[in-house]
Amino acid sequence: MKVIHLISGGDSGGAKTHVLSLLQNLNKTITAQLVCFRDGPFADEARKLGIPTRICGGNNVLRVRRELSRYIRQEGFELIHCHGSRANMIGAMLRKSTGLPVVTTVHSDYRLDYMGRPLSRLTFGTINAYALRKLDYRIGVSDAMVDLLISRGFPADRFYAIYNGIDFTPAPPPKMERLEYLRQLGVDADENSVVVGIAARLNPVKDMSTLIRGFAAGYASCPRLRLVIAGDGEEREKLGALARELGVEKQVTFAGWISGGMDQFYATLDINALTSLSETFPYALTEGARFHLATVATAVGGIPHLIDSDVNGFLFAPGDFEALGTYLAALGNDDALRHDMGEKLYEKASTHFSIQNTVDTQLHIYQEILRRHRRPARARDGVVICGAYGRGNAGDDAILEAILQEMRSIDPDMPITVLSKDPKSTRLTYRVQAVHRSSILAWHKAMRHARLYINGGGSLIQDVTSRRSLWFYLYNIRAAKRAGCQVQMYGCGIGPVTRESHRALAAKVLNAYVDVITLREPDSREELLRMGVTVPRILLTADPALTLRPASDAEVDSVLLRAGIPPHGKYLCFALRQWKGFDEKASVFAQAARYAYETYGLTPVFTAVEKHLDPVAHRQAAANLDIPRYFLDDAGGAGTIIGALARMDAVVSMRLHALIFAASQGVPLVGVVYDPKVSSFLKYMGQELFVDLDSVTSENLCAMIDRAVCQTGTPQSREEAVARLQEMEQRNVTVARELLDL
Repeated sequence: MKVIHLISGGDSGGAKTHVLSLLQNLNKTITAQLVCFRDGPFADEARKLGIPTRICGGNNVLRVRRELSRYIRQEGFELIHCHGSRANMIGAMLRKSTGLPVVTTVHSDYRLDYMGRPLSRLTFGTINAYALRKLDYRIGVSDAMVDLLISRGFPADRFYAIYNGIDFTPAPPPKMERLEYLRQLGVDADENSVVVGIAARLNPVKDMSTLIRGFAAGYASCPRLRLVIAGDGEEREKLGALARELGVEKQVTFAGWISGGMDQFYATLDINALTSLSETFPYALTEGARFHLATVATAVGGIPHLIDSDVNGFLFAPGDFEALGTYLAALGNDDALRHDMGEKLYEKASTHFSIQNTVDTQLHIYQEILRRHRRPARARDGVVICGAYGRGNAGDDAILEAILQEMRSIDPDMPITVLSKDPKSTRLTYRVQAVHRSSILAWHKAMRHARLYINGGGSLIQDVTSRRSLWFYLYNIRAAKRAGCQVQMYGCGIGPVTRESHRALAAKVLNAYVDVITLREPDSREELLRMGVTVPRILLTADPALTLRPASDAEVDSVLLRAGIPPHGKYLCFALRQWKGFDEKASVFAQAARYAYETYGLTPVFTAVEKHLDPVAHRQAAANLDIPRYFLDDAGGAGTIIGALARMDAVVSMRLHALIFAASQGVPLVGVVYDPKVSSFLKYMGQELFVDLDSVTSENLCAMIDRAVCQTGTPQSREEAVARLQEMEQRNVTVARELLDL
């Protein structure tokens, strides 16, 4: 593989480190040619690292384009990779003349690159913003940078994320004793001091004012703290005045730029800090992790991908100096906590954010871009997926996540469009094209180009929650078939459809416009037959959400800790929802929670599946509880919810997908049935512990909790049932592959 990298040649900071370390290591596997638009220190350093480097200078961009076009053709490059605004402009001009795919790495927010320089922002910033939209693919240095650009209207399915990696080989021993080095920097420290450090430019984006205010707040509770700031910039005088105003002038040291490398600096610190308003994925944190430093940082950019808050570091909102002060004091006063967090951060960073991981990711991105570039054009291609997405319901969104994974397992490059109530959120979460459910012209256009339409899981064909919903999905099915799509109803449930007119309409549409219906449980098949649906092929499968996996232990720990829940306790989960008759039964759940706590020592955890609605039901159920209890109002996405439910000793749930998630992890279940889909799923997996909401009492619910907690020999049978359903679920994928003719 031969890739040409374009860069201005005047870059510094994280972008410079990223490009040079990446190209140095890429050239061990492929040819990665560097072209700079000016000579100087950047190009000199590249040559010293053994990176093939060429200078293509001058202000005549047309001449530069001609020269590069000729060079690219002569040398047989396959891909053009840009870094920075000038390279983006030239790359956009090279697309047509070379016919090659062009990708850019976005190292920072292009709207902030010229902060404080209005003329440069107006000229270079405008050109760069335009050029970015003309390139084929974009790589964000962190998922957060990708999300930022998608939120600004860039196509969601043309993005990749990469993280800055470093070499985690053990650092050489310090050249100087700690106290000697600190005193050389001008720090008033002794053996008992806990040194907080930061290496950054002193400019507004780094928000050093918050750092100094937070340090002053922490110092008031922990006089051992000292602060060393390595760096310089336009805010130096302002920050010095702030330190004097807050009475910490002697405890804050402005060390200026550190010469001779940063190893000695990081080896001297106890706590690494970062207070930026905006970041991609800063090297300063992985450098600190390399030295096993406890870390406190703002939750911006890709930083939350490295730091699981309260697990291997502390995160706070930009500008929140009080939270920063609290965290600094906690770390300063607790040597064991500081050591433990530093070790956990090193373990994660060295495993996931090494330079080799970065290189492997970049190579994978190149391979995928070339594969997509060479993909044959098809008159009809890809999938349109329609379901109850973008409403804040983790169960429905889990279905979408599972379907997307399965479509990508069939063809990782297929175009996918999702109809969503919140298309922006869907684009950000799943990196697919998404249109609003009400944008009729947009989804009609997508259907005319797609090969397959998926009516995507869940109980969409029902009229209990809304008759308009039923009409919407039936209209979509009809429109998709008329637009030329194959139509699959995917791992779905059917009903209840209560009105006879609706049953007749549903049967008419499904018979006329659906090719295959795959069902998540047998009761839905019986309902289809009763409705008179006989034309489509009907197969029994399972819910796609059964295939999803839990998030990492650290991510789950962080979610639980943010909710104030100790990660490894003895818990009984309640996943409830508002429904007709719930008000009269809310106290039953409270009585069951008290019984489980007093009998088995299980603390109730009320866990929301639909975060906008379920907490109301949970507060109602727990209103008069006088025992310890926790509320997990927002457990994040499907992965972290599954991971949280896996920590429970048993789950009592009205929510179907809480039962599905818990079942996939082998957790004992008790179902409270408000809708036939709940009992249908439980019967399908051989589970007999369920009761109708209308019939639930404290006595029968407590009896079922007894059986769930105490029944012997059940785990193996649950695991066998789940494995059977997961195997059956793959029929959904097989059918989709057939309809796509792949």
